[in-house]
Amino acid sequence: MTTSLTAGAVLAALALLCADATAFSPQEPLVRQRADPHVTLHIDGWYYFTATVPEYDRIELRRARSLDGLGAASTKVVWRRHASGPMSANIWAPELHRIDGKWYLYFTAGRAEAPLDIRLYVLENPSANPLEGTWTERGRIDTGWESFSLDATTFELRGQRYLAWTQRPPTADKHVTGIYLAKMRSPLALDGPATLLTLPEYAWEKVKFDVNEAPAVLVRNGKVFLTYSASATDANYALGMLTAGQGANLLDKAAWTKSPVPVLASGGGLYGPGHNAFTTTPDGRRDILVFHARDYRDIPGNELNDPNRHTRARHIRWRADGTPDFGAPTAN
Repeated sequence: MTTSLTAGAVLAALALLCADATAFSPQEPLVRQRADPHVTLHIDGWYYFTATVPEYDRIELRRARSLDGLGAASTKVVWRRHASGPMSANIWAPELHRIDGKWYLYFTAGRAEAPLDIRLYVLENPSANPLEGTWTERGRIDTGWESFSLDATTFELRGQRYLAWTQRPPTADKHVTGIYLAKMRSPLALDGPATLLTLPEYAWEKVKFDVNEAPAVLVRNGKVFLTYSASATDANYALGMLTAGQGANLLDKAAWTKSPVPVLASGGGLYGPGHNAFTTTPDGRRDILVFHARDYRDIPGNELNDPNRHTRARHIRWRADGTPDFGAPTAN
């Protein structure tokens, strides 16, 4: 049996394939020496990028018309750490979000006199372009109790905005962190108590430290996928995932199913993939995973002092059951 196609149909099919292929052709790495990446594809057609800088002392933004253009894009320092007191050390994991006509940067910061006494903070900018205008410090996010907290992200579902973040439970050991979720009444404040969604329980989540951190959320196929990173930030770092129905009560821990194995781990010449974000091709047709990883396994000294966590990106494939397949990282 043969099938004939008109010349027009063939050209249209080729154009569709070419458009999809050229929308994002992954360059490795996407951005060098930038960990904890976050990418926002805004309605203005720009990809906005921010990440942790190796010096842990400032927040930078850059933008490009394509993901592959981010590495060569010029950077704009929009905020620097204080000389002392709150927000004076360990400026980590900024995320850029457009909410109700303003830009917000959620980030983690410690104090020079206690660098690991870290908390969540927010900057606000009403400018249409976040590389312009004035960024105003809007203070800390009060999570309801005082402890080590970091890696905030926000998303909206069915008209309700949520904040997901990492924090040490009130009664936990000092080396334990979990992922929390709460409703927000504004971009600056929570609305009601937080739900603890996950703590480290599997061996791959407890290498050197008992860590669940860096949540990121993707809503597709009637489901909510919440990825997180586990274990120490060396080659043991890996992505885990929780899944809930899109219509579920997300503040009910029982609504979430946890993968017993990592959904992305070291392999193919890249080590410690983690702290991811999600974006799409410019046409919105293909989902993309953005994450960081190193090119080598062995790290002399403290891994947090090693600057070579590079930003990477991969197309996401979708399985027949509607769940994402992140594949495996591959070497440069």
